Amino acid sequence: MNNFSFHNPTKIVFGEGQISAIADLIPANARILLTYGGGSIKKNGVYDQVIKALEGKTFFEFSGIEPNPHYETCEKAIALIKEKNLDYLLAVGGGSVVDATKLIAAGVNFDGEPWDILEKHAPFTSALPIGCVLTLPATGTESNGNSVVTKAATQEKLSFGSPLVYPQFAILDPTTTYSLPPRQISNGVVDAFVHIMEQYLTYPVNAKVQDRFAEGLLLTLIEEGPKVLASPNDYAIRANVMWAATMALNGLIGVGVPQDWATHMIGHELTAMHALDHAQTLAIVLPSVMNQQREQKRGKLIQYGKRVWNLNNANEDELIDAAIAATKNFFEEMGVPTSFKGYGLDGSSIPALVDNVIRHNPNPLGEKADITAEVTRKILQAAA
Repeated sequence: MNNFSFHNPTKIVFGEGQISAIADLIPANARILLTYGGGSIKKNGVYDQVIKALEGKTFFEFSGIEPNPHYETCEKAIALIKEKNLDYLLAVGGGSVVDATKLIAAGVNFDGEPWDILEKHAPFTSALPIGCVLTLPATGTESNGNSVVTKAATQEKLSFGSPLVYPQFAILDPTTTYSLPPRQISNGVVDAFVHIMEQYLTYPVNAKVQDRFAEGLLLTLIEEGPKVLASPNDYAIRANVMWAATMALNGLIGVGVPQDWATHMIGHELTAMHALDHAQTLAIVLPSVMNQQREQKRGKLIQYGKRVWNLNNANEDELIDAAIAATKNFFEEMGVPTSFKGYGLDGSSIPALVDNVIRHNPNPLGEKADITAEVTRKILQAAA
């Protein structure tokens, strides 16, 4: 196991009816900006619960944050914060709302163009405090310091990370997810699954605790994912999926182990160019990465096949093939296609996609930094 330092400052408040806890979690004298998306929270009752919890506090609202949030929208929120002299952010929604709110928090006092935080990894020394009410379990952003934002003007989807933008608290009420459409449920399960794989499916470093945690989370998603589609109002199922998605990317399973993230970096370009959902791009890319990098990942692929899918093929290559096939079948069972063709794409954009991957990631990707432009092209061609 590699050396590591681990600290997660986010307070998780989990369970039905916990939105009311906002009243005590945000300072009484805070001047709050409530951020949210297209208004679904007003249809499912979440908005009303939040407003009730904010009674007696000073707050303003900012709506319209997009899926794959736009930088241009974040700029508008930053301007409103400065105009109204606000000092606390409350994000209510899915990962896109929370991600946008993180950039807003970092950008308010940033000396320069906030896009530099993403494009140039410009450092910042302060951020407004954030709380969040999560309504879509998927990205784990509710308890980490990561954010992904798209600049609509240039179709660039970039990320940044900082301990300064960890939410101070996250309300996780599984009942808030009951009204999600099947597509968002499926995307959330696949997104969480791939987050785990990016940290787990690399090479062995004898990190038994992290491996077993990761395998347990994968098994939970495999068991509960199809159930949540079949029984959307089952609280126990929703609770397990929601907690698994948070645990997938709160830092715990990634400490002391090598990490990959090539699937995400390649997938971001598919979203930026073709407007595919984030999880859809991950479902396309991950199986192809698994196959292309099978020698580098051999030890963990075999372990994954045996422990997660209960495979017992005597031939190691056949076992790896079966593990990759099982992964694809699971994504397809969740209603998320695993090829370009599944989204009506013919692969003609692959050269441009490779160029964009390299432009935004000048160093080779992967846990061994061996996914070059040529390897990226092979990964995408195999997925077409």
